[in-house]
Amino acid sequence: MSPDPTNFRSENMIFNLLLDLDDTLLNSNIDVFLSAYFKKLAIYMADIVPPEQFTMALLRSTKIMYENTRPDQTLEQTFNNNFYPSLGVDQHVLAEKIEKFYDDVFPALSSLTTPRPEAIKLVEWAFSQGWNVSIATDPLFPRKAILHRLRWAGLAPEKYPFTLISDFQRFHFAKASVAYYPEFLAQMNWLDSPVLMVGDSMERDVLPSRAAGLPVFWLNMGEDGSRYDGPQGNFENLKNYLESRDLSSIKVNYSSPMAMIAFLQATPAVLHSIMFSSSSENLGVRPRDGEWSLREVLCHMRDVDQEVNIKRVESILSEENVFIHGQATDQWTVERHYQDQDGQTAFRDFVAVRVRLIEILSGLNSEDWDRRARHTFLGPTTLREMVEIMVDHDRLHLSQASALVW
Repeated sequence: MSPDPTNFRSENMIFNLLLDLDDTLLNSNIDVFLSAYFKKLAIYMADIVPPEQFTMALLRSTKIMYENTRPDQTLEQTFNNNFYPSLGVDQHVLAEKIEKFYDDVFPALSSLTTPRPEAIKLVEWAFSQGWNVSIATDPLFPRKAILHRLRWAGLAPEKYPFTLISDFQRFHFAKASVAYYPEFLAQMNWLDSPVLMVGDSMERDVLPSRAAGLPVFWLNMGEDGSRYDGPQGNFENLKNYLESRDLSSIKVNYSSPMAMIAFLQATPAVLHSIMFSSSSENLGVRPRDGEWSLREVLCHMRDVDQEVNIKRVESILSEENVFIHGQATDQWTVERHYQDQDGQTAFRDFVAVRVRLIEILSGLNSEDWDRRARHTFLGPTTLREMVEIMVDHDRLHLSQASALVW
């Protein structure tokens, strides 16, 4: 069955601290580091691919990966689909040697970085508070490389139980995308507890996370702070900020159009990750009698987008103060025999209709978002409120789906 909305906000209010890695927890000039990293990798692969050809393909594929907007393709898949074909070499041969590079050569790049003792101290203090601490790093590296860099920062994942570490095997959007942040929240099965994002980059940490509705602390290590009106400073300032605040007030607010669109964009991406974590045979498994399988969740979300959400948006945009009928969609699970349908097909169809919904919403102006309607149960409403309900509906079923697999 569909999850009970009355239970949605009953999560224990544990605090969630999201920490950037490069130049936040780890001192590293990222431009110098990437140049050395790419050079070492190209030389290491020189017996298979000429270094210049390898480097050009690496840079081009990394750029394409960085700009990915497809919710049905992880960053790793985006990279692989562009990188290996351009070299004309068997992917298995290259991938096997690249894997050895991360074991044998990549660790030597630690000399280009230094740990931050004040960062280690802050992380240990955060864990002592009983908080969830996660590493919200740009997921442009394989997990093995990210774990190496955490060790260089003095924060070995074997010692520190981070709730989530983003990497390119599991994530679909880079940090410059606003959708990265709702994807991160959903990947850690966040419901409604307080969240704070901490990072040094205005372009990758502060602006996009703020646009997604996350509270942000800018780790401003000596820069001009006048360009930012939010909390900022060094690690000591961060600790003072957290100690002086009512943590329950540090809440995510996704009511802006940009934030809601980002949350809607993240939903199929997270469902894609959930499906990757589950075999095709398990798509139809119900945890208990009367509860939905992942296959039924996918069919439900596809049909609600196609037959409810898009139609409501189009009606509100095309007619003044249109009347919106409430619809009982849970019964479709039995009436339409969702359990007998193909889950992979349902997911592909959901992605197609969700992309269309996002395209419609992305083209709206502020007046469009304020267009009025009347709803069977809500009474007077607006397009903005109807879309916020769509986001809440997504979050309910993402929590339901993730509980089936993670």
